Amino acid sequence: MAAHLVRRCCWRHLGAFLCPSSAIPASLLAGKLATTRRALPHPPLSSFHTSSPWRWADGFSVKEQVEESGNAEYKVIEELIETASTPHELLQLSELHSLNSNQASLIITQLSRLTAEKKLEAGSILQDGRFQQLISITDSQISQVWNNTLVNLLKSLYCLGLDSSSREMQSVEQEVLWRLRRLSFRQLSSLAEFLAPRESKDSKLLSELIKKLELRWTELEGTRSVVAMMGKVGHISPALMDRLEDKALELAEQFSPDDVRKITLALAYQNRRCVPLLRALSYHLVQKHSELSLSVLMDLIFAYGKLNFHQPQVFQKIATELQPLVPSMTPLELTRCTRSLALLKWLSLPLFEAVAQYALDKTKQLSVTHLCGIILSFARLNFQPSNSEDFFSMVHEELQGQLARLEPPLLTELVWSLCVLQQAKAPYLQQVLAPDFHAGIRGDQSPKAQSLLLKLIHINAAAHLESPGYRGPFLPTAALGATAQVAGDRLTLLQSSLREALARLLGSPQLGRFNVRTLYGWNVDAEVVVNGENKPLPVKDFAAPHLLCSEGTKPLPPGARRVAFLRWEFPNFSNRSKELLGRFAMARRHLQAAGFLVVDVPHYEFLELKLERQRVSYLRDKLHKAVAKELVNSPH
Repeated sequence: MAAHLVRRCCWRHLGAFLCPSSAIPASLLAGKLATTRRALPHPPLSSFHTSSPWRWADGFSVKEQVEESGNAEYKVIEELIETASTPHELLQLSELHSLNSNQASLIITQLSRLTAEKKLEAGSILQDGRFQQLISITDSQISQVWNNTLVNLLKSLYCLGLDSSSREMQSVEQEVLWRLRRLSFRQLSSLAEFLAPRESKDSKLLSELIKKLELRWTELEGTRSVVAMMGKVGHISPALMDRLEDKALELAEQFSPDDVRKITLALAYQNRRCVPLLRALSYHLVQKHSELSLSVLMDLIFAYGKLNFHQPQVFQKIATELQPLVPSMTPLELTRCTRSLALLKWLSLPLFEAVAQYALDKTKQLSVTHLCGIILSFARLNFQPSNSEDFFSMVHEELQGQLARLEPPLLTELVWSLCVLQQAKAPYLQQVLAPDFHAGIRGDQSPKAQSLLLKLIHINAAAHLESPGYRGPFLPTAALGATAQVAGDRLTLLQSSLREALARLLGSPQLGRFNVRTLYGWNVDAEVVVNGENKPLPVKDFAAPHLLCSEGTKPLPPGARRVAFLRWEFPNFSNRSKELLGRFAMARRHLQAAGFLVVDVPHYEFLELKLERQRVSYLRDKLHKAVAKELVNSPH
């Protein structure tokens, strides 16, 4: 420790001895760049420099030395650097002047800026001998470079593409690493935002930067810094992201709509569903900002959809503001909006009517992919446009001859969506039910392929039950058992409560069949056979054409009915609505077409009943009403 103190004092006194204030001739402060070669003295101690981590740790700043020895000269050089308009002018400075490390660093930074602004080739600059001289000066006096200049120097070397394994680059990185504790929080965050997209998480410098930011996060100020760090750095450190979310919650009222957009996108890309922050941002968005731009609206819908965060007031505001903008949207923007709203299960009738009209008015501008995106969105929400006949006539005309060009996943989704909307014609069905089309999907055991296979089973059911003129091909019987691999077995509260109440209603397990997997790809929560007096019969005694393997062989007696109890959970409905989504509306139709008398058990009715006897009575009444309704509607 004593040796360290003595050495530091020696450097200070030796610097004062070597560099008196009168050592700079006044003639160096005048003249033009093109005609006068200025010879500035080397900065003090440059000839004695050896790079080490303790260099200048006592705060003896380079800036103080420059101000003592040549403040006017330094300003002249600095002005020449700032006013240079070409890389040649900057590189020429190294020939006309004796530069110190700070000046060389400033020139390199300016070179990087000009290269980016004018989109110049950086390779020729890196190979220029004058640039190599600048790098050499900087490297030889690296510990004397000011903190802010050092940070900008490192960024500039990255931008210019200097080899990261070169000695000069490693020297600058090491110097920054040593000085991290002395850098301001703003410098740390700026460097972290720059390095995060370029460096891997294993980078030592980036790793140390993140650690310092985690320790000093309380110094974070201003909405811009919070937004930038959440978007660029937060994904590297979950601990830092937690702190940034707390800070954002504190500043939520001050964020502009564009800030809100960037924050929600950052949360969406990182799959961080921070409910308190999202609620706060949503509240201030609705209360304070009357008009939002199209880009903000689109990104907000996307982020909310990806996070599965439902905020009806925000959705209503977005839909209301989007509707008048629909005619001016590009096809890509329109498709993004409809897909995001469909993902959020938010059906705004005026907005979707405007989307359908846009498709009719600008058909030639829509690609097949865009058109498919609109159809998939309509199918998810079970939306039928008011001009349905014109719309689907246009769809069939545009899709004619295009089916074979679509990728199998998209083609499967498209035909499935048309089945939901009851618009699947024979050519669509034949295309996806052909053996050579589904052979590859059947052989794939990935979750995505199994999901597509389930949709093919639904399409096969639509071909059987809703397309009387269709003659084939159909899926082979062996493929219909794939539903068992896709369906889950975890019981929900509604499902378990329904089973208990039905068991009490029936009185015997032989009178019902639960969690029935049909060959149509749909699950029936409970299947019951009742006679003409609504008395349950042993369900396993009768033939069941909806099963792959029927346990019984007897036909249903005259007047008997096969009843399917279907529970409808909260996610089965459109947002804040009692209208089933397209998938579940199609399931209900298919089961009815297969001969079932459907008894609906929605969550908003059944779970309100707290006593078992109330639930049993509810199911009995629902069954009687369904039978009575069928008798009224059936032809005599």
